[in-house]
Amino acid sequence: MNVITRNLRRRTVLGGAAAAAAGAMVYPARGTFAASETPVRIGMIDPQTGTYAGLGTSEITGAKVALDEVNKAGGILGRPVELLVEDSAADPGTAVQKARKLVNSDKVNFLMGSVSSAVALSLNQAAEELKTLYLCTGGHTDQVTGTQCRWTTFRTCSTTWMLTAGNFQTLFDKYGKNWYFITPDYAFGHSLEKDYSEQLVKAGGKVLGNALAPLGTTDFSSYLIQARAAKPSVLIMLTAGDDLVNSLKQATQFGLDKEMAIGGALQELEVLQALPAAARLGWWTFEWWWDQPNQPHVADFVAAYKAASGGKVPSARSWFGFASLHALALAANKAKALDTMSAVKAMEGLELPPEVALQPNNPFYRAADHQLIANEFPGYVIPNGTYPNLFHVADIVPESKIGKSAAEAGCKMTYPS
Repeated sequence: MNVITRNLRRRTVLGGAAAAAAGAMVYPARGTFAASETPVRIGMIDPQTGTYAGLGTSEITGAKVALDEVNKAGGILGRPVELLVEDSAADPGTAVQKARKLVNSDKVNFLMGSVSSAVALSLNQAAEELKTLYLCTGGHTDQVTGTQCRWTTFRTCSTTWMLTAGNFQTLFDKYGKNWYFITPDYAFGHSLEKDYSEQLVKAGGKVLGNALAPLGTTDFSSYLIQARAAKPSVLIMLTAGDDLVNSLKQATQFGLDKEMAIGGALQELEVLQALPAAARLGWWTFEWWWDQPNQPHVADFVAAYKAASGGKVPSARSWFGFASLHALALAANKAKALDTMSAVKAMEGLELPPEVALQPNNPFYRAADHQLIANEFPGYVIPNGTYPNLFHVADIVPESKIGKSAAEAGCKMTYPS
């Protein structure tokens, strides 16, 4: 090994060690507060590296926009608010370690975050053990507010059931009844495939196969070959983040878009922006959309987000971070307290005001399971669209019409005595 190579490797190792040892990124309060005021601290655990880094970055940026707004409006209980951000790397074990550090060492009052459903489930359990309110921003698997619901956990993003129900009938009616799935092999993918399959079989359709791909897969060729051999009318891509970028690029390179319809449940602006034009296709579900010309306050949020992000428009992930931090502030101010039980009770039934909801139908956190009941935005990718006009919202579907009740989802909420 020559000296240059050895030194480069040494710097890489030292840099990685330093990054691993580094504490949370702290976003301090802005606004006019007395110097003696002790900040209220919110810990955010989101991926800043790995497959879901782009999605995590959007959630963090949205939360920072909300942080500025909350502090300019007087903070929480008249105290400044700080946001402490830790990198989960989409790893459940890492996320739990960061949660314990944030609560036990950094003394945060509340926790929020997650893109990975596996991380969300782990933080769901850890938050109860830590007796700390946790607001799941972006982990979708049904269990978080379903069979594994916990009194300390709330969720802003939708369930996997809502994602699939948002566009199932359109996919079925428009493209056919024989489906093949490419599914990420963990909680998120399993939930999506289960929910779609339940609706497909009930409607008289058929599941021709389901290829399970590990998270972080870069070569989808073997799964695409299996899909081609099955001859489905619809190829359902359940991958997300960088995995969805790679799977869609390779599907079009294989020419599968000429042989079958391609679509799926969750689509995101970050993914569409990263795709080449030829791979931007299909019917999908968005959970929020930046272009709602008749919805009050949306344009204001878009402008604020652009200023904070170097000109990018906000995605659904951006809105998750924005709405979640605002919701924590609203609940604490409503409760006039920071203890977990008071904040939980204030969150139950909390309706997001229009300047936070940024969508119709008055989204609220349902008391029975702590799930935000908002809307789905199904539609199709615009052929030859240019950023940020890459998607056409065909409908806005109230989740109250397609979601399961707390009992149907399997939530049996219990509280400490």
